[in-house]
Amino acid sequence: MTSRRPVSNTSRRSASNTSRRSASNTSRRSVLAVPGSNPRMIEKAKGLAADEIFLDLEDAVAPAAKAAARANIVAALNSDGWGSQIRVVRVNDWSTEYTYADVIAVVEGAGAHLDALLLPKVTDGGQVQALDLLLTQLEKAHGLEVGRIGIEPQIENAIGLRNIDAIATASPRVQTLVFGPADFMASINMRTLVVGEQPEGYEPGDAYHHIYMAILLAARAHGLQAIDGPYLAVRDIDGFRRNAARTAALGFDGKWVLHPDQITACNEIFSPRQADYDRAEEILDAYAFHTSAAGGARGAVMLGDEMIDEASAKMAQVIADKGRAAGMARTTCFDPPSDDEK
Repeated sequence: MTSRRPVSNTSRRSASNTSRRSASNTSRRSVLAVPGSNPRMIEKAKGLAADEIFLDLEDAVAPAAKAAARANIVAALNSDGWGSQIRVVRVNDWSTEYTYADVIAVVEGAGAHLDALLLPKVTDGGQVQALDLLLTQLEKAHGLEVGRIGIEPQIENAIGLRNIDAIATASPRVQTLVFGPADFMASINMRTLVVGEQPEGYEPGDAYHHIYMAILLAARAHGLQAIDGPYLAVRDIDGFRRNAARTAALGFDGKWVLHPDQITACNEIFSPRQADYDRAEEILDAYAFHTSAAGGARGAVMLGDEMIDEASAKMAQVIADKGRAAGMARTTCFDPPSDDEK
């Protein structure tokens, strides 16, 4: 039986809230990219509703501005005004001369206020391990909790996708796998200049489906989150919604946003619909009751017009976890049936 009234999720959440920063129960629906060279944009980002904000030292910062951008980022991370956003810095990739200095400057200067480093253009697990080792040395040297700063590897080329399982398992710090579409498209010689849309001539279908599924399967196999890359036409919200809906439907946890106007749409698309969230919580409550001794210790029962069993509960758990991470509130409640109704 189901009744409609607001329901607290406190008791259900307590078991899954042991670590806000863990990959499995942290909401990363919207991941806002902010140039580290622009203090005004960084300050504005603090008050936005993105789940994660990454301050960029890579593509969004010119070589001559990287040193100043490091100082901007350290000052911003140490300043007040942040909300509950996950705070991340994207360093430069290991093939450049900037990476070690990025990591040292940011962790030495603001490691206590940093949740993760985003490592771009990852090609193998050794690059993740190298970052792990450097982070460990810095944490020990500066009295920081060893292992707390996470790593978000970004898959941006063909060899990285081929080595994705090694990348995903290279360090316990790895929290997400992130798709970088523009560089990836270039790496495979895809014939298009538009990021986020299908290449001309590939219709119908989705030219990116194999890439998406490879990233998603690796993430799920290793307990990580899967994050889609950006949609570059920042003023085209309808196009953004269309693009985001594809990976949300597959099961991705979130997507990059490049402009504040994309945040609301992104949070909506990567959150369950209210009716789906309510139904998922009801299924979990009903299954827990009916499989208990008080409920008759049955494995398959009717909930309304639908039969539910263990598989139903597993599917419901996915939706419920996403809703809880997004801070959704229930509007319905499961009422156990009376003895006459069982």
